[in-house]
Amino acid sequence: MNSDRLYPSRPILAASVAVIRDGRILLAARGKPPSEGLFSLPGGLVETGETLGEAALRELREEVGVEAKLIGLIAPVEFIERDEKGHIKHHVVIAAHAARWVSGEPQTGPEAKEIRWVTERDIADLPMTAGLTGILKQAFRLAGEDSCA
Repeated sequence: MNSDRLYPSRPILAASVAVIRDGRILLAARGKPPSEGLFSLPGGLVETGETLGEAALRELREEVGVEAKLIGLIAPVEFIERDEKGHIKHHVVIAAHAARWVSGEPQTGPEAKEIRWVTERDIADLPMTAGLTGILKQAFRLAGEDSCA
């Protein structure tokens, strides 16, 4: 399926989730390109017949072994990358969600090589995927968390 992601004929739909636990959000450093090594939200492609929320929660389970309950849709994030000739190499539209942690301690794996629970203060110094700072701030607000605890 990875070959379908490179030079797609149309945008690819994905979903991610900002899991909040005790005033912190779970971030995972990507273990694979694109954006390998950058911190991001757990997430991945939406499968046929799956809602955006179902996809976000499934990807969370598969990538890091955590269960959560959705509290809302945050915003769409667009990732568009061009190659040196200007052709579209990646075009992914990601529906970012907020959720509250239910169970499971996060585990690293092929898609998540490092995991951190972060406060809003922590995010300023992390290498993150484009646009993630705004998504995280919205997630903190949506959850009504004291993000500077």
